[in-house]
Amino acid sequence: MEENKNKIKLFLSSYLRNYDLQDDEDIFSLGFINSLFAMQLVMHLEKEFEIRIEDEDLEIKHFKTVNAMAELIEHKKSRIAFLT
Repeated sequence: MEENKNKIKLFLSSYLRNYDLQDDEDIFSLGFINSLFAMQLVMHLEKEFEIRIEDEDLEIKHFKTVNAMAELIEHKKSRIAFLT
């Protein structure tokens, strides 16, 4: 999971202007993220981690922290592994 967190942070770092983001900080309440970037984030996670984020996954709770995104990725990957 740490590798996934590092990949997420690397992507976010270009938008956070040298801010040292902690794994449990709410990126939306920090004011760095707007709705357009939120969609870019979803598309990046799908591409980078080879997952499909479904409509039911599109809740802010899944994307507001690095920890939440890493957990979503782990959940999606474990479902893929279970189904194959």
